[in-house]
Amino acid sequence: MRSQRDHGCTLASLPTLGSTPEASTDRRRRIGFLYNHDQVHQVAHSLPIALTLARRNPSIEVVLAYTNERLKQEILRLAPPRDLALVTLVCLPLRSSLVQASVRALNVLIPAAKLAIYRENLPFFASLDTLVVAEKTSAVLRTRYGLDRLRLVHTRHGAGDRAVVFNAASAQFDLVLASGPKVRDRLVQDAGLDPATTVVVGYPKFDISRPPATLKFSGNGRKTVLYNPHCSPHLSSWFREGRAVLDYFASSQDYNLIFAPHVMLFERSVMIAIDKLSLNFPGKIADKYRRAPNIHLDLGSAASTDMSYTNAADIYLGDVSSQIYEFLRTPRPCLFLNAHNAAWRSDESYRHWTFGPVVDEEGDVMPGLERACETHADYRAAQVEGFRYTFDLAGPSSSARAAEAIARLALAASARAH
Repeated sequence: MRSQRDHGCTLASLPTLGSTPEASTDRRRRIGFLYNHDQVHQVAHSLPIALTLARRNPSIEVVLAYTNERLKQEILRLAPPRDLALVTLVCLPLRSSLVQASVRALNVLIPAAKLAIYRENLPFFASLDTLVVAEKTSAVLRTRYGLDRLRLVHTRHGAGDRAVVFNAASAQFDLVLASGPKVRDRLVQDAGLDPATTVVVGYPKFDISRPPATLKFSGNGRKTVLYNPHCSPHLSSWFREGRAVLDYFASSQDYNLIFAPHVMLFERSVMIAIDKLSLNFPGKIADKYRRAPNIHLDLGSAASTDMSYTNAADIYLGDVSSQIYEFLRTPRPCLFLNAHNAAWRSDESYRHWTFGPVVDEEGDVMPGLERACETHADYRAAQVEGFRYTFDLAGPSSSARAAEAIARLALAASARAH
């Protein structure tokens, strides 16, 4: 049996530029899964695929490449030890001290480390046959660094409705894995993808099993609301209404609150959005909210990313986060905050706002929650259909379907090479 190896972040552990897939045609195919982010929210979207691929394809070497200790610990938290024994773990360092210093300065504002990793580790990426990623920045390996023989697979992360996740950058990948018909259709229509490169596989994140969240107010008989604001300054309800929402719940005798925003909202002191250039300051969370017996605060732990809170809540309160679809695995009341005055009706980017009432005025949260519960039956059919259109969960597990699609791509490329 193969044993899991962690090569660490040492220069000696990394291949040289001569170690390309073309150097040896009789070796095992080498498929890398990249975890390159400040936060851990993307790990669960591809790790189940990597482990399934390793279990089912001993002729393929599966490499899990991570770029910081936080990501490594999330891999170890989610992966069963018996599966980790089948893969190789590699830490990708920033090897230049000058680059490290520059990244530290810039990372306060932008994801500088994430971008620098590619250039600093080109020998590693050149040693792979296929690279599997959850985001699109890795396309620079082709567009900027010329690794044309490296096949790129995009697993995506989340299954939301925002137009930015269906842009033309997706067309730079050899294979894009879609959670269901909605994602496939929009990739083809909006991003211009060739239908032959887009495969519906389901949602591998659903294959991860985690114990229920332990909350300090469990068993108090109140309904629990999950408030899940997005991080983008031009879309999030946090910057305009968030503290008022916390005040409502701090004084409530009827509801518990899980405040678990997008994990990037409080990651930096300044939040900058690139898709529509904007910035804002998330600020600090007052101690009075932390002390409130009916409020659970989580500004970015791993529990914010593994569906612990979407499973624990009775009601969803949010704006544009894709976590709404994970919440609707079990249909429940939803309320949406239109804090940015969006003209949302008939806009596909706000399809999820048809799953519950939308509040347009600050101060209407509490009556809105009551309305969401009272009228849930009116929205239930839309929720069920929206979930079905977003996720195709029929047949084999999502991880197995995704692993099979990646293995087919690798084997087809290998056959062409011979």
